Amino acid sequence: MATYTFNLPDIGEGIAEAEIVAWHVKIGDRVEEDGRIADMMTDKATVEMESPVSGIVTRVAGAEGDVIAIGSMLVEIEIEGEAGGDAPAAESTPAPAPAPEVIEAETPKAPQVAVAAPAAAPAPAAPKAEAVEPSRPAQSGSEAGDKVLASPVVRQRARDLGIDLAKVRPAEGARIRHADLDAYLNYGGTRAGPGRAADEEIRVIGMRKRIAQNMAESKRHIPHFTYVEEIDVTKMEDMRGEMNASRGNRPKLTALPILIAAICKTLREYPMLNARYDDEANVVTRFGAVHLGIATQTDAGLMVPVLRGAESLSVWDMASEIARLADAARSGKAKSEELSGSTLTLTSLGPLGGIATTPVINRPEVAIIGPNKIVERPMVVDGTVVIRKMMNLSISCDHRVVDGYDAASFVQALKRRIETPIYIFAD
Repeated sequence: MATYTFNLPDIGEGIAEAEIVAWHVKIGDRVEEDGRIADMMTDKATVEMESPVSGIVTRVAGAEGDVIAIGSMLVEIEIEGEAGGDAPAAESTPAPAPAPEVIEAETPKAPQVAVAAPAAAPAPAAPKAEAVEPSRPAQSGSEAGDKVLASPVVRQRARDLGIDLAKVRPAEGARIRHADLDAYLNYGGTRAGPGRAADEEIRVIGMRKRIAQNMAESKRHIPHFTYVEEIDVTKMEDMRGEMNASRGNRPKLTALPILIAAICKTLREYPMLNARYDDEANVVTRFGAVHLGIATQTDAGLMVPVLRGAESLSVWDMASEIARLADAARSGKAKSEELSGSTLTLTSLGPLGGIATTPVINRPEVAIIGPNKIVERPMVVDGTVVIRKMMNLSISCDHRVVDGYDAASFVQALKRRIETPIYIFAD
C-alpha cells in the first residue's frame, strides 16, 4: 500500500489560498479517480476538486470554513501499489509526521479540528490516520448522554425536561449536577421538546463569510453618507403599463429596467458616481460604460451579477439580461466574469423595500442606489389632494470622492427624468 498526497493546485491567476466550503469525502471513505473531494472558494469563484487517484481517504486538511494555501496538502489517499504523484513512498512502519499548517478562518467559537499524524502501526485494512471529521465539531466531554458523568436522578430529570446531557457543560469538574441543568435552561439553553427550538452554532463559511468580509471592509474603509428623496412614479408606471400591453413576445417589464435607463442617462451629467476609487494608489477611475451591479438575494447569500454596458441596452434587452443573470446567480451557475467588474451597484428589495434604506457601498465603487417599494399615497398636486404612486430612493456615497451636493444634484436630476419619463428616452 502507498499514500498519495493531493496538494491544492493553482486554481486561479494570482490566487494564494482558498477556503474549504464543502467536503464530499471524510476519513475512511473510498474515493474513485475523478471523484469529488471538496469545493474550494477563491475570491472569484467556487472550484470543485477531483481526485486524481482511487483509494481510501486517510487525512484531510481541515474543516469547512478553513482556509488553506495553494500547494499545501488537501487530502491524503491510501492507494494500492507504489506511491504516485507527489506522495512519498509508503513504509511498513511510517513515522509520525507533523500536521500541515491550517490557516484558521476568523470565525468566533469555530470548532477546533485536529488533523492527526499517521498511526504508528496501522492494521492492514484500517486507514493510516485519525482525525476529527471536518463536518463535525469536536465534542467537549462526551458524544452522547449515556457517556456524561451524572447521577441517575440528574439523568432522569434531564430526560423529563427533554435536555440532551451532551450539550450541558458542568460548572465544576466533569459531573453534571442539578444546578447545571438550571443554568442550561435559564442562560441560553433550551429544551429539546416542542415549542422551543434548540440553540445552534453556525460556522460562517463560504459565501456568507465572503459577504461578511466585504461588508466589513467597505464600512471600515469608506466614509458613507446616505441621501433619500421621494419620487412620484405615477407617470412612469402608467408608461410601463402601456409598454407591457403592447410588448408582444418581449419580456414583461418591471420598474427596474426603466429606472436603470433613467440612471444611465443621468450619469452622463454626473460621471463621478460611475467610478471606482483605488484608495491605495489614490486614483479615481471614471468609467464611460455603465457596468451596473444588481444585488441579488440567493440561498447562499447576497450576490452581485453585473449588467454590462447598461447604457447601450434597450429596456427590453435589460429585462431579459437581468432575468438571466438573476437565474444564473440563484442556481450557482454565474461565471466569474459575470460577478465582477461593476462600476455602480443598484440594490432593491422590491415590495419589501421599506420607507428608506442605507445601503452599503460595493467597494471599490463610490456609490450605490437603492430604490424602495412603490406605494400609493395621498399627495397635494396643484392644490388638490390626489392619490399618487410614490417611491423613496436612497443613495449611499463615498464622501472621499462624492460631495453631498453632487449626490443630491444627481438624485434631483434623476427624479425629474422619472417623474417626466419621456426624458428617459429622449436625447
